[in-house]
Amino acid sequence: MKFMALWVLTALCTLLTLNGCGTFAGNPTALPTVVLGSSNATPQASGGGVTASGIVVPAHQAQMASALGGTVKSVDVAVGDPVKAGQVLVRLEGSETLEAAVEAANLQLLTAQQALQTLNDNADQARTAAQVRLANAQAALDDAQKRRTWMNYRNGSQSDIDAAQANLILAENTLRTAKDNYSSVANLGETDLNRAAALSALAVAQNAYDKDLANLNYLLAMPNKIDLAQAQANLDAAKAEAANAQQAYDKLQNGPDPDALALAQEQVKNAQAQLAASQSDLADLDLVAPFDGTVSRIDINDGEWATAGQTILVLADLSHLQVQTTDLSERDVPKISTGQAVSVLIKALNQNVSGRVSDISPLADTLGGDVVYQTTIDLDTLPPGVRAGMSVDVQFGQ
Repeated sequence: MKFMALWVLTALCTLLTLNGCGTFAGNPTALPTVVLGSSNATPQASGGGVTASGIVVPAHQAQMASALGGTVKSVDVAVGDPVKAGQVLVRLEGSETLEAAVEAANLQLLTAQQALQTLNDNADQARTAAQVRLANAQAALDDAQKRRTWMNYRNGSQSDIDAAQANLILAENTLRTAKDNYSSVANLGETDLNRAAALSALAVAQNAYDKDLANLNYLLAMPNKIDLAQAQANLDAAKAEAANAQQAYDKLQNGPDPDALALAQEQVKNAQAQLAASQSDLADLDLVAPFDGTVSRIDINDGEWATAGQTILVLADLSHLQVQTTDLSERDVPKISTGQAVSVLIKALNQNVSGRVSDISPLADTLGGDVVYQTTIDLDTLPPGVRAGMSVDVQFGQ
């Protein structure tokens, strides 16, 4: 086998030397993956199957970074330590500030939830209050409409006017009698009791007459412009209040005010989002293992500054190893399919292990100017001593 490989390499070198003086035209063409052990000296991808080089890799590997920037409080693991999913690996400082933010967000959420609960609990009471307001508004509107209607007529009804006229006639007669009585004693001295009594009766009669006359004149008159404008303004205000009261009552027929309910619900959602964000920031201070594995690299120490997004630790699942090819040519990849059986030679152990293709990359890489596709292989067994990073040769079955 070693002799055959040496022969093939010698032939390739000779071919390249013979063409070295010529001018290369066009794009370089990827060479097919070399098949060793064939009776034909020309590299090929058929007959004996396809081979490729590869490397043993963990099935799961995570380059772990902090979502926040900050000073490292503690690195709680060392390279080579086995860890469990959920275990804290690295802690950042700043928990006190973020814990306060979580408490504030909790309080905001509680306040919003209580406001929503109160709105629902008081729905019946609010509807009753709206009904009372509507009844009062309708009564006020009725009064305002009557007062405005009266402004189209005299100030008094006919019965009021007739009564006022009769009162004025009586007052006029009383005033005439009082004047006659006073005339008969007007020449007496100012201190005379009869003269004083007659003068007092005259004054009372004159005052009663003046009031009855003013009342009759008011009842006979039409309202003035100021009174009319005031009555119209009162009517417009009563109409607006009745409309608003009706609208408010209608909103509460099926529960709380829809607008107030929607606002209260949005306030709860916003408070929940703020709480979730604060809790997430607090949780991001701890770098937590996403799966069971082994710490394979640590790039930071206690007290150092960690930039957001900076890889500070690598975690690998070394209990589940796979093989990934590194140089499978674009000419050979059409011959490979998922589920295809393979034989893997682990060079360091000089041991062959069977396996199957579990994945073929949909995107190509380049290797020394050649186009290659990475394939992933699941091994049927893991031989003792196999470690991530060991190189392998892969023989794809037909």
